[in-house]
Amino acid sequence: MKREHFVAIVEEALDSLPQEFRSRIRNVAVLVEDMPPNEPSSVLRSGQQRRLVLGIFHGVPTTKKSIFDLPTGPDHIVLYQKNIEAVCSSEAEVREQIRLTVIHELGHYFGMDENQLKDV
Repeated sequence: MKREHFVAIVEEALDSLPQEFRSRIRNVAVLVEDMPPNEPSSVLRSGQQRRLVLGIFHGVPTTKKSIFDLPTGPDHIVLYQKNIEAVCSSEAEVREQIRLTVIHELGHYFGMDENQLKDV
């Protein structure tokens, strides 16, 4: 999939979020890269599949921010296009995976940990 089309799907996913969540997102950039830096091979020695990193949140969760903190620039979410495409077999699956990954990483932005996100 061309990067421009992938980015358009990401923008659609962000636009489809409920207004109550969108209105609380401040100073967060959403970026798309091909793959995570230094990602190891997707196959382990024992033949088991390694879970691919589909996205990551870089920043300070809103629950940890203080008015006394020095500004550090925008927090950001990175989506890894090639990994998302690798776990999907159709454009419809890519769309859904992007939506789920964006929601997951925004959960981290809002201060949720992995256990809380599993419940969501």
